[in-house]
Amino acid sequence: MSESALRETVIRWDQAIVSNDVNQISPFMTDDWVIVGADGITTKADFLVPIASGKLTHNRMDSDEMHITIKGNTAVVISKGTSAGTWMGEDFSLYEWSTSTFIWIDGKWLCMVTMLTMVK
Repeated sequence: MSESALRETVIRWDQAIVSNDVNQISPFMTDDWVIVGADGITTKADFLVPIASGKLTHNRMDSDEMHITIKGNTAVVISKGTSAGTWMGEDFSLYEWSTSTFIWIDGKWLCMVTMLTMVK
């Protein structure tokens, strides 16, 4: 449950997202994971569907700043970085803050919720 283990989990999750393979991405999230952004709340299932279909692809997902706080079996990761790829054939590149809450379950960190905010 160390900070370094959580940091490595976040990096591996970023790599999984760039793989564009839902079977690699999904294991980093709880079944009830949600992401909150400008468009509202998106469930895990609704997030993975466009990836599986190829409508959403990522060619970059990384953080150039990361702050981690761990309290018991719960952690918050605040990071700033780039999410880039294509959405329905259109290129996108977003520089954003991400706040994710993780829980330690069965010997691994799983993300329960992620909230995104654009960097000015």
